[in-house]
Amino acid sequence: MPESGTAVEDDLALVRRACSGDREAFYTLVSRYERGLFRSALAITRNQADAEEVVQETFLRAYEHLNQFRAEAKFQTWLTQIALNTARMKLRKAHAGLWESLDEPRATEDGFLPRDVAEWRENPEQRLGRVEIETILHHALQGLPPGYREVVALRDIQMLSTQETADVLGMSVANVKTRLLRARLQLRERLAGPLGKRA
Repeated sequence: MPESGTAVEDDLALVRRACSGDREAFYTLVSRYERGLFRSALAITRNQADAEEVVQETFLRAYEHLNQFRAEAKFQTWLTQIALNTARMKLRKAHAGLWESLDEPRATEDGFLPRDVAEWRENPEQRLGRVEIETILHHALQGLPPGYREVVALRDIQMLSTQETADVLGMSVANVKTRLLRARLQLRERLAGPLGKRA
């Protein structure tokens, strides 16, 4: 995902084109950020079907409110905040659905986005070599308190800076650092056994 100043300027240019009706420019932004958003949403919702819906709803809402984006923040930060709010709402509205199978399909409305917006999912061959570690990490994240999962999702999965994570969560940088440290320590304890046995 973009990090440099040039990349940020490129995001702004794409946003301006999308606001002028250029949907291809918006699809470029979708392809740029969909994978990172999906991983973050999965860490928060703990359910693949819910995470997929969060990402699609995020892009739909972003498109509908694109003219409200202000360049004071990075587009990635703004988009991630929408995804976080969407994931939180889904957790509140569908708490019982958190424990359904990760492999259970769920119907969604296509809307204006192309069907290939779901291409963040790896094919079976790509997943085969990493499925065991991903399962271990997924279960470790499940065991964290929601606030800790959010910080890990934004900082370590989405790769936002500490300041950007603080902006998205609406807390101080110091609190983000404290919460992230505690979350990482808990993850280390949870992963030590399973990963040690695997090694």
